Amino acid sequence: MNERLLKREEKAVFALRELYTAYGYRPFKMGKFESYDFYARNKEFLVSDRIIAFSDTDGRLLALKPDVTLSIVRSLRDEDGTDCGCKQKVCYNENVYRVSGGTRQYKEILQTGLECVGDLDLYDLFEAVLLAAKSLEAISPSYVLEISHLGVLHALLDGCGGSEAFRREAAGYVAGKNAHDLRRACAREGIPPEQAEKLCGFVGVSGERKQVLAELETLCGDSAREALDCLRTLSNLLDALPQSDRIRFDFSLVNDMNYYDGIVFKGFLDGVCEGVLSGGQYGRLMRRMGKRADAVGFALYLDLLEELPREEEPYDVDVLLLYGERTDPASVAKAVNDLTSHGKTVSAQRGIPPKLRAREVIRMEEGQGTV
Repeated sequence: MNERLLKREEKAVFALRELYTAYGYRPFKMGKFESYDFYARNKEFLVSDRIIAFSDTDGRLLALKPDVTLSIVRSLRDEDGTDCGCKQKVCYNENVYRVSGGTRQYKEILQTGLECVGDLDLYDLFEAVLLAAKSLEAISPSYVLEISHLGVLHALLDGCGGSEAFRREAAGYVAGKNAHDLRRACAREGIPPEQAEKLCGFVGVSGERKQVLAELETLCGDSAREALDCLRTLSNLLDALPQSDRIRFDFSLVNDMNYYDGIVFKGFLDGVCEGVLSGGQYGRLMRRMGKRADAVGFALYLDLLEELPREEEPYDVDVLLLYGERTDPASVAKAVNDLTSHGKTVSAQRGIPPKLRAREVIRMEEGQGTV
């Protein structure tokens, strides 16, 4: 396979599949369709509630797959040994069908990723973050991976009290780094001033991992001890990585609190205007689907790689093989085979195409092979 001729997305698919299988993730394949009712029952876990549906030949209502994780969770067995340390590790490369944020039209999106389901421990969380960072690095060395833990935000919100509506509103302000409106919402809800100031002080906490942990210790203390201990252990493990400084804490990263309940992370590439990778622990989704196991995973949206600057290739093929009208076709076939067997790309032509760029031109003499 000549990797030079592959698109950036195609190169990423091969590189990431090799990466994930090296860590024991087995390829998982699924169909394009699912029962419409399945997605309708779980709309709150979908990026968009607009689903492409159609009737099968037997009258059943089917849907083009808008999400991969839901389908994987549905198909994996929630075995009795979920407390034995066993995990099911799968990776995938699938198309999903969603509404485009820009055009509001349906769009086919190529995504690749992995899921780890079972009796998770801190190593499993580290491995998921590690592979997320390695996935970004496989595409570009100019990346940033941001990590948060929803347990910290939940602890602060629990300390405030307030209605469920207030919790959702407050989470939105944290995500938007909007301390002004968050303070107003706290006053309207009657949140005690001390708790309100802690919550507002949480807005904008981001940056170098050790610095952020120190801020959170002062801000949260024992109320978020489990989450802070998890983050500290994770950060210590990440310190050993070559590009550890590219992995930061950012607690404006809230994601979907109906979906995620622990570590969450998002990846960015220089040159792409939005996050290309998103993931985390999704125990809430597992509980909703009747599963006892825990889970962590992420998806990388390969369609966004189109925004990266393209490296213009200086040529289209290695060899332009020119032959005449009376050249024996068997000689042409043999010449092409000899060249391609040595890893070269070949365009066999009777004339020189005006826009074809070739590294080398080989002319065949009539009936005499190549010169």
